[in-house]
Amino acid sequence: MASRARNHVDDLRGMSRLAVEATAGVTELVEAMHRRIAGGPDLLGRPLQAPVRAITGLVYGSLRGVARWVGAGVDAALASVGPLLGQSEPGPERAAVLAVLNGVLGDYLEATNNPLAISMSLRSGGQRLELSPAALRDSIPRASGKLLVLLHGSSMSDLQWARLGHDHGEALARELGFTALYLHYNSGLHISANGRAFSAQLEPLVASWPVPVEQLVLLGYSMGGLVARSACLDAEQGGLAWRRQLRKLVFLGAPHHGAPLERGGNWIHAALGVSSYSAPFARLGKIRSAGITDLRFGNVRDEDWQGRDRFERGSDGRTPLPLPEQVSCFAIAATASARREGRLRSDGLVPVDSALGRHAQPERTLLFPLDHQWIGTGMNHLDLLSRPEVYAQIKSWLEPG
Repeated sequence: MASRARNHVDDLRGMSRLAVEATAGVTELVEAMHRRIAGGPDLLGRPLQAPVRAITGLVYGSLRGVARWVGAGVDAALASVGPLLGQSEPGPERAAVLAVLNGVLGDYLEATNNPLAISMSLRSGGQRLELSPAALRDSIPRASGKLLVLLHGSSMSDLQWARLGHDHGEALARELGFTALYLHYNSGLHISANGRAFSAQLEPLVASWPVPVEQLVLLGYSMGGLVARSACLDAEQGGLAWRRQLRKLVFLGAPHHGAPLERGGNWIHAALGVSSYSAPFARLGKIRSAGITDLRFGNVRDEDWQGRDRFERGSDGRTPLPLPEQVSCFAIAATASARREGRLRSDGLVPVDSALGRHAQPERTLLFPLDHQWIGTGMNHLDLLSRPEVYAQIKSWLEPG
């Protein structure tokens, strides 16, 4: 099994670089606010703007210079002590921290080549798989023809499918004979970018699988469900072979039509920009990755976000994408409500209607058959990973016949 040990130097260098860049960003934020307030009111033509600009330029320029100097020093120090730190396998705590960091800033980490950026991989037992016939035979000696791939949600890792002593993948492998693999990805990237990369990983996986693939099943939790839909679109457009092996697609609390939490972040960003004095703080609203802003409406295509300012408040401009054809699709939603009657509350993150693909516009509605929908009551978003009644429903849909 191909295992990539993690170098502590990369972690520390990535953290130091991020800290330096964050310091520079905050410095610019405070400098902009200082100039705005101290420059005088607009009514008087801002008479103090020139002297204030000279003073703040000197002070804040010095702060930025110190930050750059410290960053360069840390990088140099890490290079010299690297051999002493050695390497170790990443543990669940570190994986969880990295997952959150990538969920919030993952697009920035990748764009700046930060060592903390997660690179996509298919995993088994927390270990990266090499997608070649020989490597897969060695890594998974008892592979079955029933292949299940699980996709985690935003700001999560493949290890977090295990919750409260339960893992849907392990249980389905044990009881229904699936071989369960887990996708690990940078959830801060655009969903369409992750969908394309996932599709590209599935092609060699299916082609190199040690035994003939009888059926391929995808189980997507939260954002992972949108990545799965995007991957199907990519495979259909590219004529990839793995798409013909896909039999079933199960969504767990997937925000097909967005999540109010991201919309709330967008409203805060817009509200801060209303006043010229609070406008500098609107930059804080932009500390949201491309993946998170895709969750505002549930973007799964490149066209859903290309050519648009993703921080601007606007209407849903998505091109409708129906469920993949010739695939049995199932949707599970959760609600904090105690009963399945009346207006159901969300699970704390994703509304019931969004999870079940319902929309006021018929062309956007995802046509899940009624017996392919299920609502878990009295539970939150994370409970979808561990509640026994959720697993029982998934199992009933995946059982033969």
